[in-house]
Amino acid sequence: MFHKNIKLIIAGLITAWAIYQFSQANIMNGISILLLAGIFVLFYFKNEFILLAFLQLRKQNFEGTKKWLGYIKNPEAALITKQQGYFNYLHGIMLSQTNITQSEKFLRKAVKLGLSMDHDLAMAKLQLAGIAMTKRRKREATNLMAEAKKLDKHGMLKEQMQMMKQQMKKI
Repeated sequence: MFHKNIKLIIAGLITAWAIYQFSQANIMNGISILLLAGIFVLFYFKNEFILLAFLQLRKQNFEGTKKWLGYIKNPEAALITKQQGYFNYLHGIMLSQTNITQSEKFLRKAVKLGLSMDHDLAMAKLQLAGIAMTKRRKREATNLMAEAKKLDKHGMLKEQMQMMKQQMKKI
């Protein structure tokens, strides 16, 4: 994994090479090389290891997710702010199965750093509401559920919210 600034330097050098190809009248070479530079710019904004970890998480392969996240040694230096949020979000989801206290810590940090998509933020707040509910903090859970409901514009988490409301009535 390259450092985030090295990715931009490589993209700049490749773009200079593409401009040289354009000046030599090699138009197709220049276009192809510009696409290569675009990959490095894409990986600046979307970290390759986080993308691979999301693919493993989609398959419910928590060991694979942990392996891909393990390749990121220093997230503060290697990732931009939103990527750090997703790094913590993935760790929080993985730990929600085993260690609720650690999961809460990672999910709160992810919400603080910010997530790009509203439904990811809604899912993080819903997870935090579930953790608050298990720790008997009903008011905090209710507030987090309300925030998650506002963020869930497409109704993807409607069933989970209904189940949590039913469980909250038992507290």
